Amino acid sequence: MTAQPAYEKYGGEAHTVYYGDALTVLADCVPDGSVDLVFADPPYNIGKQFNGFRDRWPSDEAYAEWCYSWLQLCIAKLRDTGSMYVMCSTQGMPYIDIFLRSRMDILSRIVWRYDSSGVQAKSRFGSMYEPILHCVRDPRNYTFNGDSVLVEAHTGARRKLIDYRRTTPAPYNTTKVPGNVWYFPRVRYRMAEYEEHPSQKPEALLERIILASSNEGDTVLDPFAGTFTTSAVARRLGRRSIGIERELEYVKIGLRRLGLATRLGGEELRPPRKAYVRRNGRPAQAAEAGQRRLMEE
Repeated sequence: MTAQPAYEKYGGEAHTVYYGDALTVLADCVPDGSVDLVFADPPYNIGKQFNGFRDRWPSDEAYAEWCYSWLQLCIAKLRDTGSMYVMCSTQGMPYIDIFLRSRMDILSRIVWRYDSSGVQAKSRFGSMYEPILHCVRDPRNYTFNGDSVLVEAHTGARRKLIDYRRTTPAPYNTTKVPGNVWYFPRVRYRMAEYEEHPSQKPEALLERIILASSNEGDTVLDPFAGTFTTSAVARRLGRRSIGIERELEYVKIGLRRLGLATRLGGEELRPPRKAYVRRNGRPAQAAEAGQRRLMEE
């Protein structure tokens, strides 16, 4: 009897989707030193349901050991000039942070802040952010395209203040490289990019990361691809991508978003069908405008 393969591969040289376990695919399919940018958004060990998989390990220590395994593999896949962004829960990030300090240089500890949670905390302060580590293999030689991710600098753009510390006084700059606190709305049901997944990350977040830390033609790896937002944004920005996902339903999303297939196993790959029913009196346009204002702050 022929053994079933441990993973399945779809796509080609530019964009590849792997259906399988991240540890297996990283070890067997991705050559060392071949990736320019890693974005890793693993399960957080907080009990979410991912199409039947429950995001819960027996203990924090067991979860940390699992993280160390894929982190070590991801580091090996990076080129010497490569960068890695790692997300995790506020509870799990200390384990990852300490592990990476002796293996990479952590340039920034980023806070992704967002609007209020759907379920409001009543007996403690609710979580309104997720941490992200920005790490590089070589702090003297890495990609960072600051001019590609400039945001408005309020001092110069809105307040029109003059910098009198200069030899010749001049207005403050109107743009700047973002700080380490980023506001992006979480993906909501009414958004065009919405997919059926419990922890989808916004395209705007990935766009900033990919623009800043890679160049056109570079290879971007996401070992926990989920809705394949990393791959989709990489494709739009002229990068190559490798996405790994263990749940078939999410692999289908990736194949559709990357234009790699319209059918799989006889099933037509369609975006989610949404019913737009207004549940409050606030027009959608006004809500979207409010979100845009927050992103500009």
